[in-house]
Amino acid sequence: MKFTDGAWLVKNGIRINKANSVRFADVDNDILTITVPAYHISGRNDTLGGVFITVRISSPLENVFHIRAYHHKGDKTLEPSYYAAADQKIPLKISDDGKEIEVISGESRLIIGKEDYSLTLMRGGRRITASEGGALAYINDGNTDQNYMREQLSLKVGEHVYGLGERFGAFIKNGQTVDIINKDGGTFSEQAYKNVPFYITDNDLGVFVNHTEEVNFEVASEHVSKVQFSVKGECLDYYLIAGSSMKDVLSVYTKLTGRAPLLPEWSYGLWLSTSFTTDYDEKTVLSFIDGMKDRGIDLKVFHFDCFWMKDSHWCNFLWDKDMFPDPEGLIRKIHDRGLKVCVWINPYIAQMSELFDEAQQQGYLIRKTDGSVWQTDLWQPGMGIVDFTNPGAKKWYQDKLAALLDMGVDCFKTDFGERIPTEGVMYSGGQDPLRMHNYYTYLYNETVFDLLLRAKGEGQAVLFARSATAGSQKFPVHWGGDCRSDYVSMEQTIRGGLSLMMSGFSYWSHDIGGFEDKSTADVYKRWAAFGLMSSHSRLHGSSSYRVPWNYDEEAVEVVRYYTELKKKLLPYFLEASEQAHDEGIPVMRPMVLEFEDDPVCAFLDKQYMIGDDLLAAPVFNEEGTAQFYLPAGIWEDVHTGQKVTVECGRFFKEHRDYLHMPLYRKMQ
Repeated sequence: MKFTDGAWLVKNGIRINKANSVRFADVDNDILTITVPAYHISGRNDTLGGVFITVRISSPLENVFHIRAYHHKGDKTLEPSYYAAADQKIPLKISDDGKEIEVISGESRLIIGKEDYSLTLMRGGRRITASEGGALAYINDGNTDQNYMREQLSLKVGEHVYGLGERFGAFIKNGQTVDIINKDGGTFSEQAYKNVPFYITDNDLGVFVNHTEEVNFEVASEHVSKVQFSVKGECLDYYLIAGSSMKDVLSVYTKLTGRAPLLPEWSYGLWLSTSFTTDYDEKTVLSFIDGMKDRGIDLKVFHFDCFWMKDSHWCNFLWDKDMFPDPEGLIRKIHDRGLKVCVWINPYIAQMSELFDEAQQQGYLIRKTDGSVWQTDLWQPGMGIVDFTNPGAKKWYQDKLAALLDMGVDCFKTDFGERIPTEGVMYSGGQDPLRMHNYYTYLYNETVFDLLLRAKGEGQAVLFARSATAGSQKFPVHWGGDCRSDYVSMEQTIRGGLSLMMSGFSYWSHDIGGFEDKSTADVYKRWAAFGLMSSHSRLHGSSSYRVPWNYDEEAVEVVRYYTELKKKLLPYFLEASEQAHDEGIPVMRPMVLEFEDDPVCAFLDKQYMIGDDLLAAPVFNEEGTAQFYLPAGIWEDVHTGQKVTVECGRFFKEHRDYLHMPLYRKMQ
């Protein structure tokens, strides 16, 4: 959200009330409360009216400062946050020399300038960021009569911003406007399925804006030396994390919002889907499974997409008996072949579903403000949306899924959850619909994951989710959504995944070969190498089967080769998973996260690390030209065992066939 018109002017109708100088400062129960008028006070008469901004500062963890700035205290945006486990406070060390207030947490200091209100975050004598004079403001838009709270945090020369969820544009966010609001926009637009109001910089700064409603970021855009974030209403709540490294920032952030669980070993194997709009029945499904086995491809999971249920009835959680007359028998046959079974679900209940009347009568669907059920024809005719703020609806939904688990289903693909209405609706729990839009996916996936956790036990629960928000890393795995089937989309996909990994998530997958249309055999083979060297690997598409022999025989060889290679590397993936679970460091890592001191790695977004030492660099062209960078060290080619000594970091440009995607292990 831009409020200014260049460096000197503000937009017509906009009034910016900037924090001016500290008038009062009090400490109570480990909270520092500062009162900051938005104008200069020269005498008592100046206190008889005007905008005051109150800033409350506490520390939930060492080197973390929780800042809540508000104009009117009674505004509903001051309701407790949904997903930050930060109500705890550690004792503050506070000093006041008359000009500055210093707050110490761990090795970090937050210095509050009193004469011209400012915040400066320091760690170990190093300046991390600052909210400089006038950055904090209460803003009124006279054109719409809408109020906003705004903050601006400084960037140093050459500092790069990452994160803000799974975003498919430029990996470095500098220069971008980013609106944190979940939308179903595919992977080739500025919209995103997984919006996370958290960013991290290579100056070891983490900023988490603790709002579930839309948050607007101007990342070195409106003001090119600052990251600006704003929300509608009277309150702005955010956390500053001063890390010792970028890894440390992610570790602390995930300690606040939750860390990824361990996952079953079988989930790292190859998943095969029926695809979306294809025709399939028991014979088709078993022919795919047996075809993979006959070709020596070790399949671990078979996924039934939408049409396991009758069309126009999604979701009723009932098998389409015309296509699957004996679902229990089919599941047994799949289990007997050593595979797990996944089925597609979403939180929408079509009007034709056998469950709609039941859900309507029990009050389990999101309602209009007049009490009637909110419905739409977008996706399923007359569908309603399950209201997961209602404990009864949550249990009802879980009971429907539990019946599928009893039938033998092992896990669920939790699709959708982004198209959640914000106007003219109400929730059972009384939540603000604007704050529920992004948060809905958290409740949805939490509901399903908790059921799987109870049914399967810790370390055995896994789902496949598309939508997410802050904290959703606790309910893995997430996949990249609807991409096209070409090299450009493959590149967009990897950027989205790396961006998500910089947002607190640890596991990630994507549709090998792309989702829309059908890729060429060439793209499929290159994407298969990339997909099987991701934390989780799935063959899935829209209108065509994604079995490798549907492309060419060489595709069979490529999928077989990388499936076997991933099996050999499984102990390594599991070790990285334990680090993700214990420390919050992702399994798949952008190069800058592992090699923060190498300035080249700040810009690399077409290669990545798996764990501490394994480097993967997919090939993105028909010519088979691999372009990749090896940081300083001794590297071993995983395919050939050949070692390469790199003195100062070096770019390579080589021709690679389908079986030799650049994959290197760092020896030292």
